[in-house]
Amino acid sequence: MSNAPVDTGRRRFLTWSTTVVGGVGAAFAAVPFIASWNPSAKAKAAGAPVEVDISKMEPGQLIRVEWRGKPVWVVRRNQEILDGLPQHDNQLRDPASEQPQQPVYAQNAYRSIKPEVFVAVGLCTHLGCSPTYLPDSFGEQVQGVSAGFFCPCHGSKFDMAGRVFQGVPAPLNLVIPPYYYVNDTTILVGEDKEGA
Repeated sequence: MSNAPVDTGRRRFLTWSTTVVGGVGAAFAAVPFIASWNPSAKAKAAGAPVEVDISKMEPGQLIRVEWRGKPVWVVRRNQEILDGLPQHDNQLRDPASEQPQQPVYAQNAYRSIKPEVFVAVGLCTHLGCSPTYLPDSFGEQVQGVSAGFFCPCHGSKFDMAGRVFQGVPAPLNLVIPPYYYVNDTTILVGEDKEGA
């Protein structure tokens, strides 16, 4: 054994430099780990807003787009449909749309920004099936109502404002997604104008 004096300066230097090197190494190891928590490009794209061109839509036509993995319907309603909406309010579960199934700007009789264009998430509020659009034969489901959405899985029925009829399994009206008009012929689904 040697009785040589202990070089405390060297010991402090080695302790300090080892701590620094270890800290730097931990930081380099943590960067990819923390970066892995960020959503992938595919996940970001899945939640991204979707532009819909409505310039060539005919009355009664439905366009389907996908937003956040869900079908979104854009339907051009004609004046006959708009005039008929209040005539079956007594058959609906929530005719005034009092449940929070739509943004503030769609809390009206048409559940839309512009009366003639209806935008809704195309999933039944019962079990998430996608109802069928019946532009001419909905009267077979609800007498006196010419057009609407029918879910063949369990029989839920929705009018052309996405309002659910009474006596069906669906508890709520169809969900209205956030959206706004970029211009007269383009809708951006998935973002409010305030968020733009």
